[in-house]
Amino acid sequence: MSKTQGLYPDTFYHIYNRGNNRENIFVEERNYRYLLERYTHYIEPVAATYAYCLLRNHFHFLVRIRSEEEQEVIWKRGRQTNQTCGVSETPQVFVARVPSGQFSNLFNTYAKAINKAYGRTGSLFEGRFKRRPVKGQEDLIQLVRYIHRNPERHGFVDDYREWPYSSYQALVSERPTRTQRDEVLDWFQGRRAFEEAHILEDETAIEYLVLDDYF
Repeated sequence: MSKTQGLYPDTFYHIYNRGNNRENIFVEERNYRYLLERYTHYIEPVAATYAYCLLRNHFHFLVRIRSEEEQEVIWKRGRQTNQTCGVSETPQVFVARVPSGQFSNLFNTYAKAINKAYGRTGSLFEGRFKRRPVKGQEDLIQLVRYIHRNPERHGFVDDYREWPYSSYQALVSERPTRTQRDEVLDWFQGRRAFEEAHILEDETAIEYLVLDDYF
């Protein structure tokens, strides 16, 4: 995979961005649902999702980019069910997708839908989506905590567990989820430790607080 494609297989990334001029990118509840629906369509074939949070004027995703071999496995699974991730028909011939292109398609599609729905013009997002490689399990653990606690940190809710547009509840529940729940809980050594780690506020997460100035 060439360097120009920007996202490398078997690499974890923190994907994030905010609204242009910090304006809201989500106006009402159906907007959150629409982005997640389109996310499944565009991103599930090229990346595994470990955590996410959608806020009024920005978003965070923690993903691992799939290899071409993984992409093909998902394509074959879609062929068996005549679906790709439950959203659309699977192409007849496997063609590996460019992960950075899929993310761009997702955000462009969403921006066009918002502009049409609300009669707005111009850029919805502040430039291209940001991506930061994440290395090491401790880095992954602290990023998961940071992502889930973000709604409380920005004052959208008093308790981060009440924010409905994050992966936190999916990870602590037993209900079906497309997130890599078992792997995430293993990082924390179980569900109880996962919940306790989110409650703790300590200096180990300080590296991510610099992002608060960005948002």
